[in-house]
Amino acid sequence: MDAPQTITVTSGAFAEGERIPATYTCDDADISPPLAWEGAPADAQALALVVDDPDAPSGTFTHWVVLDLAPEVSRSDEDAVPVGGVQAQNSARRASYFGPCPPSGTHRYRFTVYALAAPTGLAEGASLSEALAAIEERAVAWGRLTGVYSRS
Repeated sequence: MDAPQTITVTSGAFAEGERIPATYTCDDADISPPLAWEGAPADAQALALVVDDPDAPSGTFTHWVVLDLAPEVSRSDEDAVPVGGVQAQNSARRASYFGPCPPSGTHRYRFTVYALAAPTGLAEGASLSEALAAIEERAVAWGRLTGVYSRS
């Protein structure tokens, strides 16, 4: 992707490179963490949120995809879909959040916000491949928060 990294993504639950609390994983409540972002370009027409694990044994595992957020939306509350968001399927073929659940070792989890030149127009439950292709095609900027998790 050629889009510049201009968006800052943060969480009140963990900082860049820190351990994700168990509450947000398959080992506990499995709810989405609170997130906030800023720095999307003024001309962005929509935002998207993707949570993935690049360390999964069979290739990147996508845990959550939320599409077509209004550009003025700047946060996602704990255990909630960001206001106005449309959830596409994740790698588990569910249109929902699926928390970190590494089979072994410590994995990185990337919480990436994309600014889009236009909304994707995809419906709730759209396929993962459609959603990621639409984001790639429309991304004009992005930002990321990375947390780590390992199971005890």
